[in-house]
Amino acid sequence: MTKSFEEFDVHKKGIVLTKLVFELLNNKSLEKEFGFKDQIKRAVVSITNNIVEGSEYNSNRQFTRYLKISKGSCAEVRNMLVLSR
Repeated sequence: MTKSFEEFDVHKKGIVLTKLVFELLNNKSLEKEFGFKDQIKRAVVSITNNIVEGSEYNSNRQFTRYLKISKGSCAEVRNMLVLSR
């Protein structure tokens, strides 16, 4: 693998998603939902962290493994966004 993680569109989109989630969490209705806010923050940050970590191994097999973990974090964030409605 020759690309840096900053070059992957999925990483760029993950950064945008993270910013949007953090903005959403400033909503007054979630003010006292400390556990919920902490969990969704950890999950959304995990998305890009796993992309970065996997890309640093310079192994397609390891990168694929970490992308799958990142995908799981995406599902967690999606579910928490549904619950936040």
